[in-house]
Amino acid sequence: MEWLWWIGAALLFAVVEVVTLSFVLIMFAGGALVAAIACAFGWPFWAQVVVFGAVSTFLLLTFRRYLVHRFRTSTPVARTNADALVGREAVAIAEVSESDGRVKLGGEVWTARVPRGAGAVAQGEHVRVVRIDGATAVVEPLALGTGTTDVPGPAVTGGS
Repeated sequence: MEWLWWIGAALLFAVVEVVTLSFVLIMFAGGALVAAIACAFGWPFWAQVVVFGAVSTFLLLTFRRYLVHRFRTSTPVARTNADALVGREAVAIAEVSESDGRVKLGGEVWTARVPRGAGAVAQGEHVRVVRIDGATAVVEPLALGTGTTDVPGPAVTGGS
C-alpha cells in the first residue's frame, strides 16, 4: 500500500499545477505515477526516488517546452486597460491639436492630441486612437466615410 503515497503526491502535484499553470508540477506528477508503479512491483525506496527523478527530468526536458508553446499560441490575448482603447474610434468634442484637445472615447472624455506633423482635428470629427500616452489619447482623423456615429439611426422595421 506504499504506492498510494506516490499516487497522493501525483494528485497533489496535479492540483497545484492547475493553479499555477507552470507545466513543471505536472511533470513531477508523471514521475510520481511511474514511481508508484515501481513501488507496486516491489522496488526499493531508493530506486523509486531515482525513477521519480529520472522520469520527471525526462518529461521536463522533452514535453514542457512543447506544452508551454502550445498553451501560449492557443490562448487568445485579451487586451485590457489602455491597450484595449488603441484602434477604437472616438469623437472630438473640442479641437484636437498637437498639444491639446478632448475626445469622447468609450463614453468618457479624454484629453487628446494628434501626432507631430498631423493637422488639427475639428470639433465633431471622428478619430481613431493610435496610442495612449499616460492619460492622453493620441488620435488621428478617420478617412472620409469610415467613421461611425454615436447617434443611432432610425429604427428599421420589417414590413410587408
